[in-house]
Parts: sequence; C-alpha cells; structure tokens
Amino acid sequence: MPAFFNPIGMYTVYVLQSEKDGRLYKGFTNDLKKRIQEHNSGHTRSTKAFCPWKLVYSENYSTRQAARERELFFKTGEGRAFLKKLIASS
Repeated sequence: MPAFFNPIGMYTVYVLQSEKDGRLYKGFTNDLKKRIQEHNSGHTRSTKAFCPWKLVYSENYSTRQAARERELFFKTGEGRAFLKKLIASS
C-alpha cells in the first residue's frame, strides 16, 4: 500500500479502491491523508455510497498542473488499463 507521505508544496495523484465493490476513484490533492479521511467520512458526494476506501496507488508531483494532467490520464481508457494492470500485480 502506498505511503501517506505528501511533501510540503507537492501534489499527490491518488487512486482509491472501494472495499464495498472494488471500483476505483482517481483524484489529486495537496493533503492526501486529509483527502482520504474526507472520502471515508462521507464528505465527498461522488464516493460516499461506496465507503470504505483504501489507497492503492499514489504519485507525487511538484505542480498542480502536472498532477491534474496525470489524474486526467488515469481517467482515460489507456490510464484505466494501466491502473488495472498495476493494481493486479500488487
């Protein structure tokens, strides 16, 4: 499982997996620990029905733009295939 380490001034692209039905959620944040808590406490409308969530993958980026671009890649067909293969191998 990826660490919750998020260096100051960095952005983290993260992938959560629902322990309820296995679906994946992709996002980015500058405070990973806080963001995961928000997902698991039901404060995020799009994820509250599928709690609890576990962190299955993360990457750090120095700019918000780079993190957003990587998040958008993960939401493409190619990105979803990459994550599926990556998560299956762990």
